[in-house]
Amino acid sequence: MSLELKNIEKRVGADIHIHDTSLTLADDGFNILLGTTLSGKTTLMQLMAGIDRPTSGEIRFNGHDVTDVPVQKRNVSMVYQQFINYPNLTVYENIASPLRVARMPSAEIDRRVGQAAELMKLSPMLQRKPNELSGGQQQRTAMARALVKDADLILFDEPLANLDYKLREELRDELPRIFAERECIVVYATTEPTEALLLGGHTALLHEGRVTPFGPTSEIYREPNNLVSAQVFSDPPINIAPVDKKGERIVLSDTVSWDVAGDLRSLPDGPYTIGIRPHHIGPAQTGNQPVAIEGEVLVTEISGSESVVHFRLADRAWVSQSHGIHAIEVGEHARLYADVGKAMLFGTDNRLVAG
Repeated sequence: MSLELKNIEKRVGADIHIHDTSLTLADDGFNILLGTTLSGKTTLMQLMAGIDRPTSGEIRFNGHDVTDVPVQKRNVSMVYQQFINYPNLTVYENIASPLRVARMPSAEIDRRVGQAAELMKLSPMLQRKPNELSGGQQQRTAMARALVKDADLILFDEPLANLDYKLREELRDELPRIFAERECIVVYATTEPTEALLLGGHTALLHEGRVTPFGPTSEIYREPNNLVSAQVFSDPPINIAPVDKKGERIVLSDTVSWDVAGDLRSLPDGPYTIGIRPHHIGPAQTGNQPVAIEGEVLVTEISGSESVVHFRLADRAWVSQSHGIHAIEVGEHARLYADVGKAMLFGTDNRLVAG
């Protein structure tokens, strides 16, 4: 099973919502669209589904051109972040609704609804109405309706965004298992880098309607090919600052510099941009190349398991994220350690040159 986007573009008047994009989606595991709100995720999914048509380019499914085939004639299911269910129908009838439209025999409807309800843990609730369900159960109903259709393409548009933390964690764990043996292409849109990493599969990063790299999620995270990709795939935001390579040293400021190591020795001297993820900065010396830095603490956020510190260094706001509770006061000058061995270095064209 394959879905290929070939040089598709979507314009609305003078505005370009999706820039020229070519993408072949994976048929195993999740295909994740990761980007901020209004980056183009929903528009791209609507083009894939046939809800909208590209201004130019071609969409091919299993080798066939489906660019002009409307959504009603495609075997597609889509789940949105809102709980979209029919309020006057029972859970059973909500799940069965696409099968009724397809005029499927009653025995087959029973079988499929029962199977989907069991997968989504809805079997005891089949005779309830949506207003008798919790938010998580309502979203499970919407997901079961997408599953029961046995679609070739299933699209999830931030389906867990409106659920509480516990329910998000539970469903996030279950989804890969549910789809592990299904023969379909699954596309999942999210704004959360952590969610993309937990779901695995393959990830495409979106920024202002442009698709940057696409590949195995862990690889895209570890080695983003440009600065924008690194910024999209980091939460809290990645720390970015200009540096200079001068001989055997990388210079961040008058007071912060360190020895060049490994492959960086062969880089030409000159200006670069460094990117350090917040969890590589903390109050303890960890990693292969810890470098002491000091900054004025602007904000502290302490949860039960980690401490986040926003501080100012070299006229820029930085973020540290570390395990445990660390008593750091706002306004003080805190000494932290950056593991520069885990840093990424980008050239003047914002392409990754080391990291």
